[in-house]
Amino acid sequence: MIFTYFYAYVVWHQQNIPENLQKQGTFIPGYRPGEPTRKYLSAILNRITLCGALFLGLVAILPFAARVGGNQLLSSAALLIVVGVVLDTVRRLDAQMVMRNYSGFLS
Repeated sequence: MIFTYFYAYVVWHQQNIPENLQKQGTFIPGYRPGEPTRKYLSAILNRITLCGALFLGLVAILPFAARVGGNQLLSSAALLIVVGVVLDTVRRLDAQMVMRNYSGFLS
């Protein structure tokens, strides 16, 4: 969980989103540009990161809980690969459907 928060923090500060929003003249309704926007976006980032960190923790622990007779049927890496492949497949299907003028796969 700590690594997830660290990674999100590093990526967030590299993009410098609140400053870029201010330079472009955009704002979030109800929040003034500058410090209030940064605090609001940081709070949202923390909530999303918590959900992601809990999911990754579950993926890391799930294989040990799924042992049957001393045999480990799943591994953490295998679960992450499966999730990544499924997400990529859904994105590609959605892109194909939108390209063919359909509304989309999930929407």
